[in-house]
Amino acid sequence: MNPSDTIAAIATPPGEGGLAVIRISGPSALAVADRLFRPGRVGPSLAGVPSHTVHHGWVTAGEERVDEVLVTVLRGPRTYTREDTVEIGCHGGVLVSRRVLETALASGARLAEPGEFTRRAFVNGRLDLAQAEAVADLIHARTTRSARVALGQLQGHLSGRINEARDSLMLVLAHVEAHLDFPDEDIAPETGRVLAARMEAALGLVRGILRTANEGRILRHGLRVAIIGLPNAGKSSLLNRLLGEDRAIVTPIAGTTRDTLEETASVRGWPVVLVDTAGVREGADAVEAEGIRRARIAAGRAELLLHVVDAARGWTPADEALRGESRGTRTLVVWNKADLGFVASSEGIAVSCLTGAGIDALRDRIAAAATEGMETSDGDEIAIGSRHRDALTRGSDALERAIAAMQSGVPLDLLALDLRVAAGAVGEVVGKTATDDLLDAIFSTFCLGK
Repeated sequence: MNPSDTIAAIATPPGEGGLAVIRISGPSALAVADRLFRPGRVGPSLAGVPSHTVHHGWVTAGEERVDEVLVTVLRGPRTYTREDTVEIGCHGGVLVSRRVLETALASGARLAEPGEFTRRAFVNGRLDLAQAEAVADLIHARTTRSARVALGQLQGHLSGRINEARDSLMLVLAHVEAHLDFPDEDIAPETGRVLAARMEAALGLVRGILRTANEGRILRHGLRVAIIGLPNAGKSSLLNRLLGEDRAIVTPIAGTTRDTLEETASVRGWPVVLVDTAGVREGADAVEAEGIRRARIAAGRAELLLHVVDAARGWTPADEALRGESRGTRTLVVWNKADLGFVASSEGIAVSCLTGAGIDALRDRIAAAATEGMETSDGDEIAIGSRHRDALTRGSDALERAIAAMQSGVPLDLLALDLRVAAGAVGEVVGKTATDDLLDAIFSTFCLGK
């Protein structure tokens, strides 16, 4: 990334729509826009208009009008990147938005790298690294809960706790390094107790944040739930009910489902990846046998299994054999076709995919499985990602060593070493100790216009 460049990209999703937005940011953003914009009425050039104003006109390439547009002028530092920014609102569509972008590139901008706008926001102090990652989380959120947590992280809920822990560690480290400069003076017992208390408090903060890792994983990737069972038990019907739409083909013919079908649903605010699978039976033809093989693979990857049983047929030896295959994975038995009057056993839950009876209770059970063993956050919700978890785990381990060193009287230089490791690892979360390689890896996952 070269901050002296002026960059441009399409900021809206590809495809046809009512509008598309081309974003230009950098020191020459206004000059680039002036070269391609012809105002609808006589007035000053864009370089002379006030910030945060909108102007009607046309994008032109030479004498040719490319599109009728609205241009928004945003002067730094009151912008997303803290740089001068111009946003061109043109008609939606693949061709017209690409032509406007090409005109911007021909006028002196270069094509932005993936995530470069957000990376500039980070480099320019507009966002810290955890907040920058929250931008991507908010864009990719699949449920209202996911979006709420991502928005909280964007607002600094996670960063505030991280900075509190790191500031405490840096204060302790400053005391320890000050004593290293005067080796003849030991840390007074009372001072040592104060420093140890600070480290314990920081460790408590870090451990509390780490306990949200499972919630973060589910919110970002979804709980994987495989729907398994014998042919014609109602697996595809159950998928359709949970999705609220007819996604899977349902027929009375055994073996209709020949492959896995994966869809994401919001279940009580939690993203759940539902995988419909082929019915497991003996004597299947070659194509169905391949579907059954894939069903077993899907079951092996799932975090929760919904074992659908035909309540009218009852529990069969084949169901017992299937349960034996899935031991070790959380399994909920779903007795389908309860509308036929069958009274399910005490194990599992009775539903009717035909009438919808029991589906709400099943959703409650799935949500309970998603949150099992999870400590829900009070107040400001946070839910860390895998990068945060790895950094904080290293920080927690180093901090535990530092606390043990303080208590056992280990030489101060070794104590300081562990404190530096702990502070550095915790600081990685918000980007205070991030390397260029780490930044490249993070922002390369963003889209071009963000």
